[in-house]
Amino acid sequence: LKALKKMDSVAYLRFASVYRTFENARDFEKELKSL
Repeated sequence: LKALKKMDSVAYLRFASVYRTFENARDFEKELKSL
């Protein structure tokens, strides 16, 4: 995931939302802050 995060933040977020099973908007918000 780290390599994808560096290459394409949108693709990373989309993949992470499935891989990490985001359940709500707060999960997305937390991940966005880490970008």
